[in-house]
Amino acid sequence: MLSSIDSFQTASQLQVGDTTYGYYSLKEGELGQMAEVARLPVSIKVLLENLLRYEDGETCSRDDVLALVKSRGRAAEHEISYHPARVLMQDFTGVPAVVDLAAMRNALLARGADPQRINPLSPVDLVIDHSVTIDRFGTPTAFQDNVDIEMQRNLERYQFLKWGQGAFDNFRVVPPGTGICHQVNLEYLAKSVWTEQRDDQYLAYPDTLVGTDSHTTMINALGVLGWGVGGIEAEAAMLGQPVSMLIPDVVGFELSGTLQEGITATDLVLRVVQMLREHGVVGKFVEFYGDGLNQLPIADRATIANMAPEYGATCGFFPIDAQTINYLRLSGRDEQTLALVESYCKAQGMWRDEQYQTPEFAASLTLDLSSVEPSLAGPKRPQDRVAVKDLKSSIDAFVELAGKRDQLDTEYPLEGSDEGMHHGDVVIAAITSCTNTSNPAVMLGAGLLARKAVAKGMKVKPWVKTSLAPGSRVVTEYLNKSGVQQDLDTLGFNLVGYGCTTCIGNSGPLADPVENAIKQNDLIVSSVLSGNRNFEGRIHPLVRANWLASPPLVVAYGLAGTTRIDLSKDPLGNGADGKPVYLKDIWPSNAEINDLVRQIDNEMFRREYGSVFDGDARWRQIDSGSGSTYAFPADSTYIQQPPFFDAAYAGKVEDIRGAAILALLGDSVTTDHISPAGAIPKESPAAQYLRSRGVEQQDFNSYGSRRGNHEVMMRGTFGNIRIRNEMTPQIEGGYTRKRGETEPRFIYDVAMDYQAEQIPSVVIAGKEYGTGSSRDWAAKGTLLLGVKAVIVESFERIHRSNLVGMGVLPLQFTEGEDRNSLGLTGDEQVDILGLDAGLKPKQTFKAIIHYADGKEREIELLSRLDTQVEVKYYQAGGVLNFVLERLSKTT
Repeated sequence: MLSSIDSFQTASQLQVGDTTYGYYSLKEGELGQMAEVARLPVSIKVLLENLLRYEDGETCSRDDVLALVKSRGRAAEHEISYHPARVLMQDFTGVPAVVDLAAMRNALLARGADPQRINPLSPVDLVIDHSVTIDRFGTPTAFQDNVDIEMQRNLERYQFLKWGQGAFDNFRVVPPGTGICHQVNLEYLAKSVWTEQRDDQYLAYPDTLVGTDSHTTMINALGVLGWGVGGIEAEAAMLGQPVSMLIPDVVGFELSGTLQEGITATDLVLRVVQMLREHGVVGKFVEFYGDGLNQLPIADRATIANMAPEYGATCGFFPIDAQTINYLRLSGRDEQTLALVESYCKAQGMWRDEQYQTPEFAASLTLDLSSVEPSLAGPKRPQDRVAVKDLKSSIDAFVELAGKRDQLDTEYPLEGSDEGMHHGDVVIAAITSCTNTSNPAVMLGAGLLARKAVAKGMKVKPWVKTSLAPGSRVVTEYLNKSGVQQDLDTLGFNLVGYGCTTCIGNSGPLADPVENAIKQNDLIVSSVLSGNRNFEGRIHPLVRANWLASPPLVVAYGLAGTTRIDLSKDPLGNGADGKPVYLKDIWPSNAEINDLVRQIDNEMFRREYGSVFDGDARWRQIDSGSGSTYAFPADSTYIQQPPFFDAAYAGKVEDIRGAAILALLGDSVTTDHISPAGAIPKESPAAQYLRSRGVEQQDFNSYGSRRGNHEVMMRGTFGNIRIRNEMTPQIEGGYTRKRGETEPRFIYDVAMDYQAEQIPSVVIAGKEYGTGSSRDWAAKGTLLLGVKAVIVESFERIHRSNLVGMGVLPLQFTEGEDRNSLGLTGDEQVDILGLDAGLKPKQTFKAIIHYADGKEREIELLSRLDTQVEVKYYQAGGVLNFVLERLSKTT
């Protein structure tokens, strides 16, 4: 039986082959009589079905359904509850999530309750894809060597995850060396229409999810509604808590025409990112439509959907159509699933074909695909698109901005080479990231370009670190079948691992001569990667300019060895015959690429995913232990029991008085700035902690791999080497001043001083605070440093939610006020009043700024507790304490 109270009488049946499915129809019952339903964006129809299926009169009510229908694709100040069908995790965010669940079980046991009340109620898949680092490259054994190092470094973490797989229900782990979570999701896990058996009947409904990685949106290409959340929200969803949200704006994005010869999906998405960032879509849905979709394959759509975080949207959604069915069949899904997807979507008005009516949108943009030109993005933000022809002038300007104009043409010696290095040289050329490795056209295009370059006798420059990290084993299979992997190997683009690698900051070390040349001459060098993120300090600490590009362009710039080049007219270099070789000479045609793409068949997918959860012999041999609760080892430097469920972090809402300003930050502070994922600097507080525990520098691993240990992560909070605190303008990195002092000190050390003195603290920043990855430790670390409130001009969606989820108050300056207009220096004290007078969503609080000279200024701050559910989470000390308290009282 269907379980909703179904006040709109929409319960229906759908016959597909020999199987009957129950479903909640958008066309039947009272709902079917509402004219607005037909013209709703498809993404909103998915939310509408979700409300119908969970209508219980409390968390989902009849009024919620009506409010969503009447919104007609426009934002409304009405809170709804979204229940995703499943949760997707990667290991960097998955490990701390499982740590939290294990700690919650221990906390329940301590309270005399059954610890197994902490169990995922929805299916959870965790894909280990963030841990492999490129320590070895450019050799036939690079993959095996890197896997060996990965297993050695991360054994404690992998033992813990295997314990979790056995201890928790509905929890599966995809072992390391398999692929990137988003590509595995696209190629295998997603179904577009989900099913479950309830009593004696199958129930069909849209496949939906949340993921602990912001690029969860890649699955929107298959018509699956999902987006990235912090690990905190994901844990709540796993435990049955709905995702609370306000009805969003839906921005339509019309695509017309076709891409020109030689233009890639990467070029297209960089244009889309630029357009949508300029329009402004933070917190909004984007839904794509138009005749341009007719010939746009799912792989290209996935490239666009993947980068929704880069254009700032909650999701970048593509309705299901014939192209979706073609891809599901190609990737090995069974015929019953294909028939169900098509029948269900047609029955629900969610199918895009020639009868498809353009929905009503809050706003709409249009792009003619034929206008897209070859592009990169950088040097430090993915929305800063640069045409290939303009890259030389862009990097020159970047170098000049660093005060090195007179050094642009200076050559610096490189030990062991006849060639010297220059500013702007490419030291990392990485084919990496789910964004592009999910797309056979650009991957095979890179291989064909390599083949043509090899035929002309070209080689990659000696200072370039090359790598190829596919998003799944299927990519390796079709690269080998086509023969182009051999050509990539010849240029040094050997397989280094299946994982995020360079895009997540696991680029590994540069060769010693290259590193020495950069350090000794303060060279401003570049990386070119086929990724989605190029924020400061993310890719490699010595690489200041980072450029996102298509895989073929990655190979091209690796051959050129520099970004100070206009590939539209300058030669890449010389061939074996001494003659110049231009990009146009080796760029593959669309016909050549398509000939190879047609060689891909569904047997490749079925073969590679047939044993996706098995892992290799080393994974199978890992001893994970057993038991429903986890005994956290006291001597582990990877996994420690976190303090979030101690009494000190339980809900206690009171006014904030006399708060010190811990950091005063500018615009576009990313979660990478707040909680870096990459290398642990050798003199940082985190390094000092690890050394005190007997860990040598070569074994530090990365911040991302240490996310199961709060002692490391709180010391790394605000520890990015490129973060700029306006309180310490003379020094870059994680430094601040204690109030009344002049000398810079590590932010962690000052924060500990304030906590010892029982002085609360706040962080103040500018616009777009929390841009980037859905990094729960950016919020967790903020909490553990004693920060009570974060006050900014505007928040990025996920980080604001994460702060709420950890019980940190997100506040926003009202219009006309900011840190500059207030003349803040960091020496002020801040009072935030009215918190103990009863909370409600989006209220304003009085704040008093006490200046060092004795003056005071009163302002208003907008609370970004956006919904009533978020108010409850904040009052409880965060969502996890809210859930724990509820479960501990359950009989």
